[in-house]
Amino acid sequence: MSFQEKNITVSLVNFTLIMGYYLLRVLQMAATETFTRTNVFRLWVIIIVAAIIVTVAATVLTHIVSAIIQAIKTGEKEPEIEDLADERDRLIDLRGTKVTYTISSLGVFLAMLTFAFGQPPLVMFALLIFFGILAQVVGDISRLMLYRRGF
Repeated sequence: MSFQEKNITVSLVNFTLIMGYYLLRVLQMAATETFTRTNVFRLWVIIIVAAIIVTVAATVLTHIVSAIIQAIKTGEKEPEIEDLADERDRLIDLRGTKVTYTISSLGVFLAMLTFAFGQPPLVMFALLIFFGILAQVVGDISRLMLYRRGF
Protein backbone atom coordinates (compact mmCIF):
# COMPACT_ATOMS: atom_id res chain seq x y z
CA MET A 1 0.00 0.00 0.00
CA SER A 2 1.40 3.37 -0.97
CA PHE A 3 1.93 6.33 1.33
CA GLN A 4 -1.07 8.15 -0.13
CA GLU A 5 -3.30 5.09 0.18
CA LYS A 6 -2.39 4.76 3.86
CA ASN A 7 -3.28 8.40 4.47
CA ILE A 8 -6.60 8.02 2.67
CA THR A 9 -7.43 4.80 4.54
CA VAL A 10 -6.71 6.42 7.90
CA SER A 11 -8.87 9.40 6.98
CA LEU A 12 -11.67 7.15 5.74
CA VAL A 13 -11.74 5.07 8.91
CA ASN A 14 -11.61 8.15 11.16
CA PHE A 15 -14.37 10.04 9.39
CA THR A 16 -16.56 6.94 9.14
CA LEU A 17 -16.30 6.47 12.91
CA ILE A 18 -16.92 10.17 13.49
CA MET A 19 -19.96 10.10 11.21
CA GLY A 20 -21.32 7.06 13.04
CA TYR A 21 -20.88 8.80 16.39
CA TYR A 22 -22.51 11.97 15.06
CA LEU A 23 -25.52 10.10 13.67
CA LEU A 24 -25.91 8.11 16.88
CA ARG A 25 -25.85 11.23 19.05
CA VAL A 26 -28.23 13.19 16.81
CA LEU A 27 -30.69 10.30 16.70
CA GLN A 28 -30.48 9.95 20.50
CA MET A 29 -31.12 13.67 20.90
CA ALA A 30 -34.12 13.50 18.57
CA ALA A 31 -35.54 10.44 20.34
CA THR A 32 -35.20 11.90 23.84
CA GLU A 33 -36.25 15.40 22.78
CA THR A 34 -32.92 16.92 23.82
CA PHE A 35 -32.25 18.28 20.31
CA THR A 36 -31.46 21.77 21.56
CA ARG A 37 -29.07 24.43 20.43
CA THR A 38 -26.73 23.87 23.38
CA ASN A 39 -26.52 20.11 22.88
CA VAL A 40 -26.02 20.39 19.12
CA PHE A 41 -23.29 23.03 19.47
CA ARG A 42 -21.55 20.91 22.10
CA LEU A 43 -21.70 17.95 19.70
CA TRP A 44 -20.22 20.08 16.92
CA VAL A 45 -17.26 21.03 19.09
CA ILE A 46 -16.69 17.38 19.98
CA ILE A 47 -16.86 16.37 16.31
CA ILE A 48 -14.47 19.09 15.13
CA VAL A 49 -11.93 18.45 17.88
CA ALA A 50 -12.16 14.68 17.33
CA ALA A 51 -11.70 15.10 13.59
CA ILE A 52 -8.53 17.10 14.07
CA ILE A 53 -6.92 15.22 16.94
CA VAL A 54 -7.86 11.69 15.92
CA THR A 55 -6.87 12.17 12.28
CA VAL A 56 -3.47 13.63 13.15
CA ALA A 57 -2.76 11.04 15.85
CA ALA A 58 -3.91 8.11 13.71
CA THR A 59 -1.90 9.29 10.69
CA VAL A 60 1.28 9.68 12.75
CA LEU A 61 0.75 6.32 14.45
CA THR A 62 0.10 4.60 11.11
CA HIS A 63 3.32 5.95 9.62
CA ILE A 64 5.35 4.99 12.67
CA VAL A 65 3.97 1.45 12.65
CA SER A 66 4.47 1.08 8.89
CA ALA A 67 8.07 2.34 9.21
CA ILE A 68 8.73 -0.21 11.96
CA ILE A 69 7.25 -3.00 9.86
CA GLN A 70 9.29 -1.86 6.84
CA ALA A 71 12.47 -1.82 8.95
CA ILE A 72 11.77 -5.34 10.21
CA LYS A 73 11.11 -6.61 6.69
CA THR A 74 14.18 -5.08 5.07
CA GLY A 75 16.56 -5.10 8.04
CA GLU A 76 17.43 -1.43 7.51
CA LYS A 77 17.74 0.92 10.46
CA GLU A 78 16.23 3.84 8.55
CA PRO A 79 13.72 2.63 5.97
CA GLU A 80 12.83 4.87 3.07
CA ILE A 81 9.29 6.16 2.97
CA GLU A 82 7.92 6.87 -0.49
CA ASP A 83 5.99 10.03 0.27
CA LEU A 84 6.51 11.72 -3.07
CA ALA A 85 3.40 12.67 -5.02
CA ASP A 86 3.54 12.47 -8.79
CA GLU A 87 1.05 13.65 -11.42
CA ARG A 88 -1.07 10.52 -10.99
CA ASP A 89 -1.39 11.14 -7.25
CA ARG A 90 -2.33 14.76 -7.84
CA LEU A 91 -4.92 13.79 -10.45
CA ILE A 92 -6.47 11.19 -8.13
CA ASP A 93 -6.59 13.75 -5.33
CA LEU A 94 -8.17 16.29 -7.66
CA ARG A 95 -10.87 13.84 -8.76
CA GLY A 96 -11.56 12.86 -5.15
CA THR A 97 -11.83 16.52 -4.21
CA LYS A 98 -14.30 17.03 -7.06
CA VAL A 99 -16.48 14.21 -5.67
CA THR A 100 -16.19 15.68 -2.16
CA TYR A 101 -17.28 19.13 -3.32
CA THR A 102 -20.15 17.70 -5.35
CA ILE A 103 -21.54 15.73 -2.40
CA SER A 104 -21.03 18.72 -0.11
CA SER A 105 -22.85 21.04 -2.52
CA LEU A 106 -25.79 18.66 -2.84
CA GLY A 107 -25.88 18.38 0.96
CA VAL A 108 -25.96 22.15 1.37
CA PHE A 109 -28.82 22.30 -1.11
CA LEU A 110 -30.79 19.62 0.74
CA ALA A 111 -30.11 21.29 4.10
CA MET A 112 -31.36 24.61 2.75
CA LEU A 113 -34.49 22.87 1.43
CA THR A 114 -35.31 21.64 4.94
CA PHE A 115 -35.17 25.22 6.14
CA ALA A 116 -37.26 26.42 3.20
CA PHE A 117 -39.90 23.79 3.99
CA GLY A 118 -40.35 25.07 7.53
CA GLN A 119 -37.93 23.02 9.62
CA PRO A 120 -36.05 24.85 12.39
CA PRO A 121 -32.62 26.29 11.55
CA LEU A 122 -31.02 23.79 13.95
CA VAL A 123 -32.05 20.93 11.65
CA MET A 124 -30.45 22.71 8.71
CA PHE A 125 -27.19 23.21 10.60
CA ALA A 126 -27.13 19.61 11.81
CA LEU A 127 -27.58 18.45 8.19
CA LEU A 128 -24.78 20.75 7.03
CA ILE A 129 -22.35 19.07 9.43
CA PHE A 130 -23.60 15.60 8.46
CA PHE A 131 -23.21 16.23 4.74
CA GLY A 132 -19.75 17.71 5.29
CA ILE A 133 -18.62 14.52 7.01
CA LEU A 134 -20.40 12.35 4.42
CA ALA A 135 -18.70 14.25 1.60
CA GLN A 136 -15.29 13.53 3.15
CA VAL A 137 -16.10 9.81 3.47
CA VAL A 138 -17.38 9.52 -0.12
CA GLY A 139 -14.38 11.49 -1.42
CA ASP A 140 -11.97 9.16 0.39
CA ILE A 141 -13.78 6.11 -0.99
CA SER A 142 -13.51 7.48 -4.52
CA ARG A 143 -9.79 8.19 -4.04
CA LEU A 144 -9.19 4.65 -2.80
CA MET A 145 -11.15 3.23 -5.72
CA LEU A 146 -9.06 5.26 -8.16
CA TYR A 147 -5.84 4.03 -6.54
CA ARG A 148 -7.02 0.43 -6.57
CA ARG A 149 -8.13 0.69 -10.17
CA GLY A 150 -4.69 1.90 -11.08
CA PHE A 151 -5.54 5.30 -12.38
